[in-house]
Amino acid sequence: MADDMPVSVYPPPPLSSTPATQPPLNLSAPPSPSPPSIPSASVTQIPSTQNTLASPDLDSSSSEDAPGQSVLLSRIFKSERIELSDDCLSAASNKGYRMVRATHGVTAGAWYFEIRIVHLGPTGHTRLGWATNWADIDTPVGYDAYGFGYRDVDGAKVTKAWRDKYADEGYGEGDVLGFYISMPNGEQYEPKQPNKGMPLHVQVPKKAQKIPDPVPGSEICYFKNGICQGIAFKDIPGGRYYPAASMYTEPGNPNCIIKFNFGPKFEFLPQDFGGLPIPQPMSLVPHQAYEVKNEEPTQNAITG
Repeated sequence: MADDMPVSVYPPPPLSSTPATQPPLNLSAPPSPSPPSIPSASVTQIPSTQNTLASPDLDSSSSEDAPGQSVLLSRIFKSERIELSDDCLSAASNKGYRMVRATHGVTAGAWYFEIRIVHLGPTGHTRLGWATNWADIDTPVGYDAYGFGYRDVDGAKVTKAWRDKYADEGYGEGDVLGFYISMPNGEQYEPKQPNKGMPLHVQVPKKAQKIPDPVPGSEICYFKNGICQGIAFKDIPGGRYYPAASMYTEPGNPNCIIKFNFGPKFEFLPQDFGGLPIPQPMSLVPHQAYEVKNEEPTQNAITG
């Protein structure tokens, strides 16, 4: 399936903490020339001592989440076609577009994380960004109204399966992308989870719901090697938004590989956010309590 072709949607498989048996994917990029160097003239790097976002204390009592868990890529909320590294920070796929999201989500405030494009190869593509728990993990980020993606091919922005002109150019191997979200008073617009407190498989949405009301003043921006590409989306629907990634590779080709960095130290922390609220690193987000038992990197290991 080429990147421009429509995506076939299949009902998501039943959630299980034991992934289906399948040959393990190789998370190491195949031998290839070094990624193209990034022209210094187009990128403004901050000295390493300034590449760390401030870490104010969070009042975990103001949310329903439980603190004490590292931010990881979810072993539960991912397509079975995606393989994770042992530390749950890298993801690989050699199949059609499928999604993985992080274990932590945010409903309010300003937040930031990075993704490095480790390997694309001749047929690899990505759509990266933010998605709520209503997004279908067997589709690319931005396929429905519950995800907002940034496309590698031409730097387009994507939501509701609709691509719009966004950045002046796309991105590729070696690029480090930044993902910013701001939702002032967003907790007031988060839909209630109807089955909160019930078993995990019951809490996962089974069918589409009415799109939540927009969060006034909310914004999503994407950065490429520390440079803001502009405001991509405004007044997004209320909800809990998770860092999310989808990858595509044609059969028989090496894996498409990406690596997440949830902070607080970043490779390309922007020097200024152009008047936007200064974000906190995603590494500070308290963990959702009902996922804690499933998301330790030493548990539920994926085997061949």
